[in-house]
Amino acid sequence: TGPMSSECLGDFLRITLNAEYFEDKYLSLFVVDQSGTAWELDEAMAAQCGYTVTYTTCRSIQLRASALSCHSHLEKDVFTVTIQIKASHTPDMSNATTHLKSASCHYGPWSPREIICENNYMEVSVRREVPQTIKDFVQDEPEDWTFVFPEAKAEEASIWQIVFHQPEEKRALLVSNAWSAGYGLNATDSRVLLRVPYTAAQVQLVEVGELLLAPQAARLCRSNQIPSLQDQGITFSVLRSSTFYKYQWVILMVDTAVACPADGVDYTNKTITWTVPKYIPPLFAGMTSFKDVLVEAGVDLHKLSAKEMAARKYVLLNELTAITMKIPIGAEGGYYKTSVSNGQLGVKYTINLFLEHQWEDNKWGLTKHTIIKEIETPFEQAEVAITNNLNLSAGLMNVTVGTFLPDAELVNLTIEGVVVAVPEAVQHGYLIHRTRYANGSRAYVLQVPLDAPSIKIEYMGEDMRAYTLNVTLTFITYPSSETFVVPIIALSAVKDAVLPSATGFCDGRNLHLIITHGNVDQNWLPFISDWHLTQEAAQKYNYILRDNGTHLAISVPFLSPHVSYEGFHTSAIKASFYLTLKDDITLAQRRDFSVSCLFSPSDLIQCLPNGTVIITAIKLVGGEDLDTALLVLRDRQCKPSLVTERTATFKFNVNTCGTSRKFNSTTVTYENEVLYFRPGDDIPIYQLKFLCLYAVEQTADVQYESKNPPPSIQPGSGCLALSLKLFKEKSYSEPYQESEYPVVKYLREALYFEVELLQPKDARLDLNLDDCWITNSQSQDSLPQWHILIHGCENNKDSYRTVFHKVNYSPRVKFPQHVKRFEVRMFTFVQGTSLWQE
Repeated sequence: TGPMSSECLGDFLRITLNAEYFEDKYLSLFVVDQSGTAWELDEAMAAQCGYTVTYTTCRSIQLRASALSCHSHLEKDVFTVTIQIKASHTPDMSNATTHLKSASCHYGPWSPREIICENNYMEVSVRREVPQTIKDFVQDEPEDWTFVFPEAKAEEASIWQIVFHQPEEKRALLVSNAWSAGYGLNATDSRVLLRVPYTAAQVQLVEVGELLLAPQAARLCRSNQIPSLQDQGITFSVLRSSTFYKYQWVILMVDTAVACPADGVDYTNKTITWTVPKYIPPLFAGMTSFKDVLVEAGVDLHKLSAKEMAARKYVLLNELTAITMKIPIGAEGGYYKTSVSNGQLGVKYTINLFLEHQWEDNKWGLTKHTIIKEIETPFEQAEVAITNNLNLSAGLMNVTVGTFLPDAELVNLTIEGVVVAVPEAVQHGYLIHRTRYANGSRAYVLQVPLDAPSIKIEYMGEDMRAYTLNVTLTFITYPSSETFVVPIIALSAVKDAVLPSATGFCDGRNLHLIITHGNVDQNWLPFISDWHLTQEAAQKYNYILRDNGTHLAISVPFLSPHVSYEGFHTSAIKASFYLTLKDDITLAQRRDFSVSCLFSPSDLIQCLPNGTVIITAIKLVGGEDLDTALLVLRDRQCKPSLVTERTATFKFNVNTCGTSRKFNSTTVTYENEVLYFRPGDDIPIYQLKFLCLYAVEQTADVQYESKNPPPSIQPGSGCLALSLKLFKEKSYSEPYQESEYPVVKYLREALYFEVELLQPKDARLDLNLDDCWITNSQSQDSLPQWHILIHGCENNKDSYRTVFHKVNYSPRVKFPQHVKRFEVRMFTFVQGTSLWQE
């Protein structure tokens, strides 16, 4: 069919641009005059010159031209219109292609007065009549208007001026000024034409009923020639004017009043009702008689017969005072178009009706009044159908959106907050297909891989996962350029969940749990009961927490606050560690794991060589109400030195806290119990017995070997104050008090000595130990003796050599060079193979 097609419709020519040919192109429209000059068509020029541009539901552009449009070429009973279209793929119209279309139409005989009410202008043309007496006048001199009306000389057309009749005044404009104000005026050999945009300054909005209050209208009503319209109340756009034109030496005047209905449309019961009064006062000025001649109606300037109207369920009523058309909403001949209200998608039904009313009167003879009325129903919200079809074998979500009317088009998508144009969507994994149906509507199909980053995957329970597509589509409507969005949340349930699994084991001091990740727990969080196990939290308790992406490994010590103890026997303790994986958003419990192992009870007790016992009592499963702070030893005054929610640690000497002793030939056995009593009850509900065994006899072989030469010291004299102390531990934090002597030690048990220079407090002095020896009595000269330091060095003959410990500055030690610390292993004197007896 080519890029353009034309159709003759009475006094109009319609040219339609092919939507598919000009799709996705920027267009400029021009009209070409008889000299070949192209004039770009805009809204103002269209209303002034008799052109109307509309858009159809198929996104085609239609241009309607009046037979008396500015650039029409009239010849006999044919008018010709030529238009030019420039099309480009860019807004700046670069590299535009030009298309020319010329079409001619026949027009019928003119009525004395013809009025057209178009969508964007009003037009009146009247017969140009000259009285016979003027025609018979013989002019004996050339026309010269200069001396009479100099301003008329400048007017090239025969129309001289137009006078507007307004309630407050009359205003006259010369033709050139009227053109500048947006009016269109023209004169042919037989007619005078006035074209008025609805937006012109002199156009008034008047209700018809108010116009019949004039005395003449009242007389017509009393004579029953023209019925009263006072109850109609329909608003009209009205321009009352007189046009003056020149003929030889004579100035003639014609009435160029025009009126077009601005409303009169009602919507009830799914029906459009359009009412047009027959008697429009501005058009009936000076009339005394009236007779209906013809009433016809149709759609898109196509007249419909009574049979065709009945088939479409149209109703046309020609009543005494008005003409009424009733159209079912959605009926054939109209179309739905997309509409947007407050961002909501909706539709409006649109139909382009026209009505032709002809009448005879005693002033004009025959008047033809043609009204073209584009009627649009109120906004009606529309729902968008969204269908999700999962193609599991291909791993695709197929989401169909729509249908949409042809005037709506998808322009972009919002994916995870990023706006993406349709052509770029493929870079995000989106394939978009547009489906067209026979009625012109369309739907869009989105194909998205299940592993696309924008698809959210959630575990639903058991072996099901939910794939959720959350995307927002943005559409634009043509030609109004309104936008609306369609949010899509499409969910597909797939039976493909792989849950995490776990293995557990224990070593001598720790419980280990290794969890193998599945495909649902990437964001699950490890919890111990209601406590979130983070790296920081794990470090606080000396737990080890590692995750390499495929495995989560957790290690906890046997004695830790989050280990449960479920059994206590003389041979073993059952310890268990429980871990829960929870959803990171809802904190719903997803999966439970545990590891249980048997540990030796010896892990709970330390029997130190110095007679100190450290025992840790643990709370068993089932004894949750037990307060570990109330645990005691046999001597109930002995309370724990360290308490946690699950454990209580006691540290005491074997000679205290009610500890009992048993001797045999080789060992001494110390026994005590950790007890828990309910208030006022002497029978314990918790009882943990423990014992420590110590050897009675042990020997130490001592050897001596000289290794280092004695240091060289310059002799001197002075008064020194020294102290020698024995400390309980290597930390040198707690010395033995005088009340604790004599101190009982076992063979090879460490003794921690400290020698300190008390006076003078001179930082220039260094304390160096020369000889140190041990005797069997308090007398330093008694025998036997054993040297533990010789000339400041270890005794090489000693099996367990003396060990020096570094001294650092501390609040207690102000001068580290004044202090020497060393460690000696406990031994006994022997003579031959027997103990030395003093």
